[in-house]
Amino acid sequence: MKIIVAPDSFKGSISAEQAARAMAEGILDTAPDCEVIELPSADGGEGTMANLVAATNGRIATQQVSGPLGKPVAASYGMLGNGKTCVIEIAEASGLTLLSQTERSPERTSTNGTGELILHALDAGFRDFIIGLGGSATNDGGTGILRALGMRFLDASGKELPPGAGALGELYAIDAGSFDTRLQDCRFVIASDVDNPLVGPNGASHIFGPQKGATAKMAEALDRKLSHYADIVEKETGVSLHDYPGAGAAGGAGGAFLAFFPAVMRRGIDVVLEASGFSESVASSDLIFTGEGKSDHQTLSGKTAFGIAQMAAVHSKPVILLSGAIDPESRKDLMHFFEEVHSVSGGAVTEKQSMDDAYVHVRKRAAEILNAYLGNHPQSD
Repeated sequence: MKIIVAPDSFKGSISAEQAARAMAEGILDTAPDCEVIELPSADGGEGTMANLVAATNGRIATQQVSGPLGKPVAASYGMLGNGKTCVIEIAEASGLTLLSQTERSPERTSTNGTGELILHALDAGFRDFIIGLGGSATNDGGTGILRALGMRFLDASGKELPPGAGALGELYAIDAGSFDTRLQDCRFVIASDVDNPLVGPNGASHIFGPQKGATAKMAEALDRKLSHYADIVEKETGVSLHDYPGAGAAGGAGGAFLAFFPAVMRRGIDVVLEASGFSESVASSDLIFTGEGKSDHQTLSGKTAFGIAQMAAVHSKPVILLSGAIDPESRKDLMHFFEEVHSVSGGAVTEKQSMDDAYVHVRKRAAEILNAYLGNHPQSD
């Protein structure tokens, strides 16, 4: 029997790799003769790089680049096992987790470090990129990325604007004369589950600004500045980012890729499953385990577990959902897409216990679930 284990991270407790290992060990505790394939997954957000590197036997390179506020940080990019594809997460160099609560400042933070990572990868010979846009601390419309690659943002007097979103209201012209020409020989796949436009009530500033430190008044001002930025981008390129779906991802970095790079934007989980070879593996499998920290209605909006269930359904393969917790009100809807739905917490295991000692409990539950499954679905010789 061939079983794939493809969980996302159990946020706050264990990584996707650890969750996959725990599930695999639990399965082998019950059925030692099973062939278990570990394919830790993600939906394009934080963890995507590590998961793809692990799934493809790739490697990671680390560089010192600019952090969200300009201070040097050590940030990594991944090289997939094919030796050709580079994976960069915006969270590595421009992420919210790099700042303390008091340092969050969407008017000042910049994506420059992410651009520097792309520059390092270009210098290393990469031309095929996957960019994960989750977890940014920024609202600069991706101007930092563009700056690092040679673009200049000028005011009416021809002076270059300072980094961050705060000065974008003074933007008069974009000088792309020194923009890295190697980019036109590249292919960028943007992994994002965010389809928000750049501006407006559902845009980057109003929806994501508050978690990055923006007050309601600041979000309104940032939205006006990004709208002005979009006006200039449209004037220079003919591309209107204002209402473009996905342009608001990562504080508008999605818009920068759509306007200035040879890029396509795709649902994060689809990018991850394709790059990890999940489709090829699932076709020859008998059963799939997936899971996440908590499953609820959000799971069905394109999260990892749902993407796996959709692809497995194409091949008519059963999927068991094993998550840290299951929202009771969502269980019925989840059951439409999964063969079985289980939680680690519940019964004798409290939610706190399931998080504090997640590896042990995930392993134990996986063993119990497979034992019951095999009892109900005996395998023929």
